[in-house]
Amino acid sequence: MAEQMLTLEKFEEASEIVKKVTSETKLVYSDYFSEQTGNRVYLKPENMQFTGAYKVRGAYYKMSTLTDEERAKGLITASAGNHAQGVAYAAKCYGAKATIVMPTTTPLMKVNRTKSYGAEVVLCGDVYDEACAKAYELAEEHGYTFIHPFDDLTVATGQGTIAMEIIKELPLVDYILVPIGGGGLATGVSALAKMLNPKIKVIGVEPAGANCMQVSLKEGKVTTLPAVNTIADGTAVKTPGSKLFPYIQKNIDDIITVGDEELVVAFLDMVENHKMVVENSGLLSVAALKHLNVKAKRVVSILSGGNMDVITMSSVVQQGLIFRDRIFTVSVLLPDKPGELYRVSGIIADVSGNVIKLEHNQFVSINRNAAVELRITLEAFGTEHKQKIIDALEREGYKPKVVRTNI
Repeated sequence: MAEQMLTLEKFEEASEIVKKVTSETKLVYSDYFSEQTGNRVYLKPENMQFTGAYKVRGAYYKMSTLTDEERAKGLITASAGNHAQGVAYAAKCYGAKATIVMPTTTPLMKVNRTKSYGAEVVLCGDVYDEACAKAYELAEEHGYTFIHPFDDLTVATGQGTIAMEIIKELPLVDYILVPIGGGGLATGVSALAKMLNPKIKVIGVEPAGANCMQVSLKEGKVTTLPAVNTIADGTAVKTPGSKLFPYIQKNIDDIITVGDEELVVAFLDMVENHKMVVENSGLLSVAALKHLNVKAKRVVSILSGGNMDVITMSSVVQQGLIFRDRIFTVSVLLPDKPGELYRVSGIIADVSGNVIKLEHNQFVSINRNAAVELRITLEAFGTEHKQKIIDALEREGYKPKVVRTNI
């Protein structure tokens, strides 16, 4: 099938078609992020889609443009998770067979959800790029119709329908922040946004450890990173889409990169302030808000997905609490005599510290005046409160040392 161009007519067609499989993800105004940034911040919650991510848009629109013959051959794709579910669900809607190649590191939840839509899952390679090479091999071998997760203008058109919805709901939007992995979402959103209103600034956001688009734009050509290292598995891509690259060059106004630590803290912010679970890649556009050097603008952050397994979630929450100084561990040396533990816990209680865990080690020293090491893991309200607890212990003659530890 001939590759289409990105045109307003195609975006309009796609917007109607994807309505059959998408939930309405109305913009959510964020008091919390608006206050933090001095802008009017809105969230586009694509994490609330039935498949847990925006990817169903591109997959379903692509499926609608295939011939019956192409669908009958069976479909194959490679994906770190969300595109997999989008293609599997779209194939199910059309009664077509789907094979999905996923990296071996894909969270079990994403694998199981993909299988639940009736797709066959093949696990191969450590990163997306290796899974993709395997998918091409299988397509060649079995004659399957390959659907690229991002480097396909029809798929990108489906993803761009998000911009149509944003602009209909918030016609005066100034900035749209969009996560970038391979660039499909950013291509569709930026192209349509610029067609509808060239004044809208579209900012791409990448993980600092997988900034293939930023490097490619700097080099002026599609560039492959030697390696990627990020907790944002959905955007851990080494090579951006070559078909998409000219559109990104033309329509993306800037790229912001975000470190893993910032994503961890953003997860906590989303859960506590919006009661929403957003996966690390989807949090890129939230973490980028504080890097946006503007004030009093209408900003939309696209939350691209919410498919995070519970084990990852618990680890991210734990790390987030540590980064925010909401949980910390101190070590103090106590004289080996009765009542010392009671005294320390009294000092902590007086400044409203909450003890989570105690480790009492009598064998750190043979000096009876400082023979017991007490490691106390505490809950605090934040950095100021943490310091208040440490100061209180110091005033009473203890020498608390903050210990870097997991809970």
